[in-house]
Amino acid sequence: MQEQESRSASYTTLACGPDVRHEIEIKRSRFITVLRRAGTEDAARDLVAGLRREFHDARHHCSAFIIGPDRDIQRSSDDGEPSGTAGIPMLDALAKRETAPGVADLSDVSAVVVRYFGGVLLGAGGLVRAYSESVSSALAVAPMVRRGRLRLCAAEVPHAAAGRLENDLRAGGFVMAETSYTARHTILRVAVPDDAAAIAAAAGRLQLLTAGGAVLSPEGTEWVDVPLA
Repeated sequence: MQEQESRSASYTTLACGPDVRHEIEIKRSRFITVLRRAGTEDAARDLVAGLRREFHDARHHCSAFIIGPDRDIQRSSDDGEPSGTAGIPMLDALAKRETAPGVADLSDVSAVVVRYFGGVLLGAGGLVRAYSESVSSALAVAPMVRRGRLRLCAAEVPHAAAGRLENDLRAGGFVMAETSYTARHTILRVAVPDDAAAIAAAAGRLQLLTAGGAVLSPEGTEWVDVPLA
């Protein structure tokens, strides 16, 4: 059975690369936040397991993660802190993080806060603020990218015209994907944002260039990372 495509065609996530680590100290307690890009629950939980081994002498390894273009997988753990004082504030910090003015769409992110108790009780309110601030501070220094779903569209064109058409499409700002060949035709592929307006624009451009002789047909999709402006 084919996997159903997400409702969302784009979201923000961490750039590929090393884990992001950030530490703050509040009343002698150390809060070490580690962020990792994670596209599955198993990957998110692997971060927790790894940090338990690395910081085996820490009292708490609290966690939260959001996964999926639609952000439909959201989990958190207080890991021994009073209920609701760690995992949920961490999850809120991820879920409500604005990636653009008025936009909160961060996903595929796992966050773990390792706490070394400093001997001073923070109280429930203090813990909520500390865990929320820990994740927010780490996100502030984390490199981000925009992850977008592109629709691959294909058109059969004569071999002799393929090179010119490809150059014209590139000059028009379209992203060309893999080209293939049959005995009679070259199959050009264009990768466009997966929405009706973008697909229609590409189809219209191709028809204009070929005087209506080529038809652009949508194929599959792929996800790509785009640097934030």
